[in-house]
Amino acid sequence: MPDSKQVLLIDDEQAVRMAISQTLQLEDFQVLEFSSAQGVVERLSLDWSGVIVSDINLPGKSGLELFEEVKKIDAEIPFILITGHGDISMAVSAIRDGAYDFIEKPFSNEDFLEVVRRASEKRRLTLENRNLRLELVAQNAPGPRIIGNTPGIHRLRQALLHVADTGADILIQGETGTGKELVARYIHEHSSRRGRTFVAINCGAVPDSIMESELFGHEKGAFTDAKAQRIGKLEHANGGTLFLDEIESMPMSMQIRLLRVLEERRLERLGSNTAIDLDLRILAATKVDLKQLSESGTFREDLYYRLNVVRVDIPPLRERKDDISLLWQHFCLVAIAQYKRDSEPLSAARMHSLLSYDWPGNVRELRNLAERYVLMGEAGSFEFDQIIINENNPGVMTLPEQIERFEKTLLEQELLRQKGSIKDTMDALGLPRKTLYDKMRKYGLDKDIYKQ
Repeated sequence: MPDSKQVLLIDDEQAVRMAISQTLQLEDFQVLEFSSAQGVVERLSLDWSGVIVSDINLPGKSGLELFEEVKKIDAEIPFILITGHGDISMAVSAIRDGAYDFIEKPFSNEDFLEVVRRASEKRRLTLENRNLRLELVAQNAPGPRIIGNTPGIHRLRQALLHVADTGADILIQGETGTGKELVARYIHEHSSRRGRTFVAINCGAVPDSIMESELFGHEKGAFTDAKAQRIGKLEHANGGTLFLDEIESMPMSMQIRLLRVLEERRLERLGSNTAIDLDLRILAATKVDLKQLSESGTFREDLYYRLNVVRVDIPPLRERKDDISLLWQHFCLVAIAQYKRDSEPLSAARMHSLLSYDWPGNVRELRNLAERYVLMGEAGSFEFDQIIINENNPGVMTLPEQIERFEKTLLEQELLRQKGSIKDTMDALGLPRKTLYDKMRKYGLDKDIYKQ
């Protein structure tokens, strides 16, 4: 059951709690009951989407005192007070201070439910508007963008916006080609370190023999070929962000040293006894399950738990196919600008074939195909027409689902062809204005996205 249908009910009288709880549950609300204010605040957060209903008179901490604590977490959480006749003046004062409403005993179930329904809807809209503002800021900020409108991408963006400026080290997990470095750069650019250095190193591309020097640096004469002092990646990223891609490829000996750096935030160059203080953030990325590797002994368990303070998962492209058309448009526009070439919008039939493909190479594979399309067109050397539904997995979508996806593709391609013009799109598709708007609303299409 979604949190937006959740109510925290606080009343010290069990019979009253039971009656109110049953009334709310009949309206599909999920009710958590408390006999006092103890334990309520621990349930709350900035993104908690429920409603609080509390009696004013409680044992220990009063309902008004609880309300003051809730405001410190989020002043926009709807707080409804249940009052006796003698408490009305206090309830009115609480409303002036930001409480949502009060209801006086005895009350009718319908009046009570109407207040809770309105409070629940207000909370839903508050969080929706708050998230939209955050996304608007993120999408209009300079730097890398995470493109997509599917639920998985919305969740990813929200998670990143919550942790980007916290300073916490983050573990990024995703399949090859999903955009782990893009996510790392997005985190860096949305943090207070954005004006400092972003240093990326692929642990799988550095030979084991030079990994220590690459990360920690060395002094002149530290070993045979050390002819000059070298600043390692950790020190070079001081003040900024260090991105360790394919962290699972790091040698075990380096994992031990990295763990010490993460815990102490200081290092010593090879051949030196002088410790250097570090102020940096570590972002690590992996395409495998590090927990499984740690359990099998091929990755240090203590390092895994140290890196896994915050973890974000990037969904593969096959799980966000409704983003393919938007991503294709973006990659084509980037390639057109980069190579100074013109390119026709992809036909609806060809776009449908893209939507039917499983994309084992994820977003990177789609980007490469878009670039080849801009350079070579549909007659290029790549086997574009062979991108078809996987024969080993027929019937992934039902017929109505395939029809809806094809209809959405047609609309997107025509909006792109007409550069977002509603009138020209209506004429080209032979649709009345209301029908076109209804279909755009159904599929979440915004004409402004397609303007060039």
